[in-house]
Amino acid sequence: MHPFRFAVQQEWAAGGDAWAALAKRVESLGYDVLVMPDHLGHQLSPFTALAVAAAATTKLHVGAFVFANDYRHPLILAREAATLEYLSGGRFEMGMGAGWMTSDYRAMGMEYAPASARVDRLEEAVPIVKRLLAGETVTHHGPNYNLDRAYAGVPPVQQPRPPLAIGAGGPRMLRLAAREGDIVGLTPGFSARGWPLFAQATEKATATKIAIVKEAAGDRFERLEINLWVSSAGLVGSGNSLIGSAAAATVRAATTIYGSPYVLYGTLKGVRDQLLRRRDKLGISYYTFPSRSMETMAPLVEALAGK
Repeated sequence: MHPFRFAVQQEWAAGGDAWAALAKRVESLGYDVLVMPDHLGHQLSPFTALAVAAAATTKLHVGAFVFANDYRHPLILAREAATLEYLSGGRFEMGMGAGWMTSDYRAMGMEYAPASARVDRLEEAVPIVKRLLAGETVTHHGPNYNLDRAYAGVPPVQQPRPPLAIGAGGPRMLRLAAREGDIVGLTPGFSARGWPLFAQATEKATATKIAIVKEAAGDRFERLEINLWVSSAGLVGSGNSLIGSAAAATVRAATTIYGSPYVLYGTLKGVRDQLLRRRDKLGISYYTFPSRSMETMAPLVEALAGK
């Protein structure tokens, strides 16, 4: 059973000083990781921003949830990741996904291919990136990628390489994450048009996803870390404003009705006990909160992190 870990996700700050201050605050509150999405809209570019965050802190890990495979060649992605892992003293965690946001593809003038084609490319790229991050020299000739004696440029600090998270929602992605990842990042899944599938955000649907991961992982399931991104979270009685408390009550009611683990509201004791039960039942031990919730969820982090 994995100890609990907690991450904060943020993609923007009003300048370099503000971004560095955010990273320091995330670390001081006891969070383990600062992660960023990888999209082309109004957000900071992940590698540069994560490098600044790592330089501003001493213990905080940094990573992307998740780098979209279609946006970068595996060698370029691995080279950037290996450099950040090396310069941060081993505080970088890799994350990969197939890509899903249609506006990103439109901005790049790329076809938003069917999921099967995007997952095909990711399935080929993941082993390549893993080998490069482990310091290997890679020659590969496949349907999507060709590399000739490629090397990431620097050796890994973490052994055998930085941990790899794979964001997964559908059955094929869940099986890929179970086979190749160190961290399975559960998502609700997305439609052919790139819209979240809210019907997959229930507790029951999440249990079904975990069952798929267990079957595909086999003996390695116990070594996998299961991550869940919480879209909205808060603790009752933690100093929320009246508006925040009203919003919390509304979301808590929806959570009760639909039983979604992607929304987390309640008292400190109630939420703590819920996460402990969920870890026992489903194996979920790693939670990512949006930055707007990081202060209010800090007591939960203090109560459970590392336990």
